[in-house]
Amino acid sequence: QLQLVESGGGLVQPGGSLRLSCAASGGPSDSYDIGWFRQAPGKEREGVGCISRRGGIINYADSVKGRFTIYRDNAKNTVYLQMDSLKPEDTAVYYCAANPLVVQAMCMMARWYNYWGQGTQVTVSS
Repeated sequence: QLQLVESGGGLVQPGGSLRLSCAASGGPSDSYDIGWFRQAPGKEREGVGCISRRGGIINYADSVKGRFTIYRDNAKNTVYLQMDSLKPEDTAVYYCAANPLVVQAMCMMARWYNYWGQGTQVTVSS
């Protein structure tokens, strides 16, 4: 059973940066497509971006394009979400999710993922 653990969240000022990690165990991460999602209080969970098993295909939500970068190190079984130029509206709990195969055109839809981490809080505030 694949398990995912996110880390790296915290409090950061607007314009700052954070790097989130999603560490996989219980299976080789290069067998899974990975998605990043976030959920703010009172809002629905939304897709942030996704990366294919070998990292060759990466997609981003329009709201984070140009500010967030997803990459993976399969040797470390870890996927990263580098977040730059953070805004208060980026405040949310961030989750990573995995599935053996996700159609890339739908990779930011939560229903395609079977495995989820517990989430890590990101707060952007001055």
